[in-house]
Amino acid sequence: MKQEFSKRPETFKRIEEMNLGLFSWQDFLTAIPSPLFLATTYKANGKENACMQSWATFVGDNGEFICIIGSVSKRGHLYRTLEETKCCVLNFPSREIYDKCMETIKNNDYEDDEITKSGLTAEKAVAINAPRIRECFLNIECEYLWEHEHFEGSREVTVALKAKHVCMDSDKLDEKKTGRYGKTGYMYNIHAPANPETGEVTPDCFGALEKYH
Repeated sequence: MKQEFSKRPETFKRIEEMNLGLFSWQDFLTAIPSPLFLATTYKANGKENACMQSWATFVGDNGEFICIIGSVSKRGHLYRTLEETKCCVLNFPSREIYDKCMETIKNNDYEDDEITKSGLTAEKAVAINAPRIRECFLNIECEYLWEHEHFEGSREVTVALKAKHVCMDSDKLDEKKTGRYGKTGYMYNIHAPANPETGEVTPDCFGALEKYH
């Protein structure tokens, strides 16, 4: 039996309060997974910036490959550096380096080389002026296209990027080797699924994409 939801369940009130309004209650209700990656740029002082991201989609359009990042905070380094440099790299990690990727959340002072300080290796991108992460199996070098507020006065924006160059580990390109999927491939953000009947929340975690044969 399906349930219908036009407004926030009362059991979600505390969830919304705990998240300070940063996420919609529908986010916890649907818990739709999205790929995890680090967006990397240079700050104005030349230091490396790395921002864990999800809530994104990728689409080919008339020969171009476009990334739509659904939510970028206007208050963060990523937004500021995109405004300044008009480019970034999207770096996709495998689970082996997940913990180091999460360290970038802590190592985010303006004076930090956020990639290096987190135990990862920064290298120059090929087509744009941004650092990329050597340990990530896929790097997509992108130029900034546009941004749009979610609604007037929103703290977040949706950003569109266009791929200029792609670099991928050769073993990932071969599905007979490690390939792009399963436990060694793309990681997906599973954002706190919540039960509207009880208000019980499953903690954030990440998962992998299993191929059906």
